[in-house]
This record gives sequence, structure tokens and C-alpha cells, in this order.
Amino acid sequence: MASGTVTSSEYISHHLTNLTFGSHPEHGLGFAQTAVEAAEMGFWAINVDTMLWSIGLGVLFTWLFSKVAKSVTAGVPGNTQNFVETLIEFVEDNVNSIFHHKNALIAPLALTIFVWIFLMNTMDLIPVDWIPYIAGQMGIHFMKVVPTTDINATMGMALSVFGLILYYSIKMKGLGGFLGELAFQPLGKWMLPFNLFLEIVGLLAKPISLALRLFGNMYAGEMIFILIALLPFWVQWVLSVPWAIFHILVITLQAFIFMVLTIVYMAMAHEEH
Repeated sequence: MASGTVTSSEYISHHLTNLTFGSHPEHGLGFAQTAVEAAEMGFWAINVDTMLWSIGLGVLFTWLFSKVAKSVTAGVPGNTQNFVETLIEFVEDNVNSIFHHKNALIAPLALTIFVWIFLMNTMDLIPVDWIPYIAGQMGIHFMKVVPTTDINATMGMALSVFGLILYYSIKMKGLGGFLGELAFQPLGKWMLPFNLFLEIVGLLAKPISLALRLFGNMYAGEMIFILIALLPFWVQWVLSVPWAIFHILVITLQAFIFMVLTIVYMAMAHEEH
């Protein structure tokens, strides 16, 4: 445990609270000083740490891949170029096996989703007290470093994918064709109300399942790390190392699942049913 002056519940609450900026009903505009204040700031509050780390990791991804692209060589490639090329081939293979239409957006979209989510998930492997302690020394009360443990981040990504699904569904099928799929399938025009119910529920389930699956798995993983950190030091090492090794599989798998489902949903948006 980071300090003997706080209880276990306070320690857990502190590590699960975002650095939130917004308007508080009593204290006005500013950063939340407690978990309760953060919760009371409402819908329009901004989780600054989520924004900071997600944008920062996105910039890191863009910088690294652009640097490799500018320095690519036809001769013997370096380790970084080998890694990037392998990653691109891996994503391309998945796109080609699932998406059988012409759309230059899909492969870059899939690559961005996989790498960006993987980088955000990987932050969960940093010991839970390190960065919050450094932030505390700088006068920052809260600092969550794993953006994908924030439902706002995962839902934002899922809704972005959902927007693309709607856009390409209408673009490829026309507005009439898209609405016809909702109204007349799978049971024909005589079951229109039931068709609408089934199709709308299925459509809305796509972004919700994308967001909650990623958030739930990463939040649970973070919670386990926090609980391990409450144990005696020697027990922490016994439990945290195996869990961290297993968690590498989890963070990779969650990024892969989000990418694959995005490709599947985009393929469905391009197909006539």
C-alpha cells in the first residue's frame, strides 16, 4: 500500500478516480479534489488524464510509424522497420480475410485501432503507484494512466466506429436500402414492427458491446493490480508478476477483438442483405 495513512477503500477509490475538470454545483469551475466531487460534476466534465494519455499515445503511434515510413529501406531493414512491417502485414491479412470490398479506409482504420488500443492497454502494466505518486508530488490529486479503463474513452471510440457503420450503410445501400433492411428483415414486411425492434436493437448493440467489452476487461485487470498492491510487499511480487504476464495476453486480445469486430461491422455495412 502506498501509504499507511489511508484505508484500503480510500486507496482503491483514489486509484479509480480520474483527474476531472468541470463545473461543480458548489465549488464552480475547476479540478475535482475528491472522488465525490468528480462524480458530482456531471456529464460535461472532462477526464483530463484520459485525454492526456490517449492523445499522447496516439501522437507516439503517429510519430513512430511516420518515422519508419520516411526511413524505409529496400535493403536490410532495422528492427523497428521489421516490427512495423510485420504489424502492417498482420492487420492486412485480417482485413483481406474479412473485408471483401474496395475501401481504402478500412486497413488504416484497423491498424490505428489495434495499435492505439494496444498502447493504451499496455499502460496497465506500469506499477499502479508510480505515476500517481509522481503526480501527487506535483500537486495533482488523481492520475489514471490507462485510458481504456474509462468508459468515456471506450464509448467514444465505439461511437466513432458506429458513425462509420451508419455512414457506409447509407452510402453503399442508399437511405431507402438501409431503412428497408431495418424494416423488412429478417421476417418480411408483414412483421415490420418486430423487424424494426430486432434490427435496431442489433444495431445499437454494436457500439455498446464494443465499448463495454474493452472497458470491462481493462477495468477488471486494473482492479486486480490495485488489490495486489494492497498486499504485503513480498506477496505483491509473487502475484503481480504472473498476473502481469497473463495480462499481456489480455491487453493484446482486447485490442485485436476491437479491431476484428470493427472490420466485421464495416464489411456488413457494405453488404446487401
